[in-house]
Amino acid sequence: MWGNAQFKDILKKATEKVTTLTKPNANLDIAAGLKEALNKGVTEQVSKLTKIDGFYKNEFVKILMPEELVQIDRTLRKMGLSSLADNGIQALNRAAEDAVKEATPIFLSAIKNITITDAKSILMGNENAATNYLQTTTTTALYAKFNPVVQTSLGKVGADVIWTSIIKKYNALPLVKKVNPDITDYVTNKALEGVFKMITVEEKNIRTNINARTSDVLKKVFALQDKK
Repeated sequence: MWGNAQFKDILKKATEKVTTLTKPNANLDIAAGLKEALNKGVTEQVSKLTKIDGFYKNEFVKILMPEELVQIDRTLRKMGLSSLADNGIQALNRAAEDAVKEATPIFLSAIKNITITDAKSILMGNENAATNYLQTTTTTALYAKFNPVVQTSLGKVGADVIWTSIIKKYNALPLVKKVNPDITDYVTNKALEGVFKMITVEEKNIRTNINARTSDVLKKVFALQDKK
């Protein structure tokens, strides 16, 4: 797992790399502008998710009880075990916060490999076109990277113990359908969903708010999409 200093150093290097891509060529400017916008989404938004409560206290991305386990949540609360249910939800979010730090290299790789053809269509696309591109090109690799990390994080934050207790208590109740959910898969997918939601926030901001275009490249490139 990375420390905060190492994480910040990678973000700094990524920013420096992307901002050096500016050239007078108009096509390259579009690619460079989109790369910088995506990079800004990672540095501004993904970094927020890696902090304590980055998921848990952000209602936009907070991971709730899996849909198929809502009945477990209700049952536990009826039994006076609300604290166990609350601890279960918090543990899922803590695992996501711990694991999402691993996303940076994969996002940066997608940003680096964006093509000029993609750049043109993305710039003139909808308000989250760049994020959609990033999601399309990185989801498979991100899942493969995230899944084992999430599994480790679930153990690190004690979520595996909490959820073993929750499932054991529920399955011991009479007349209930026994459950054995894949918590690792659930948190992995929800963490990815949260990451892309947050990057979309930054992309929309850059597209609609001139003040969010904090470099000459962003100002020049996104001025083009203002005219569409």
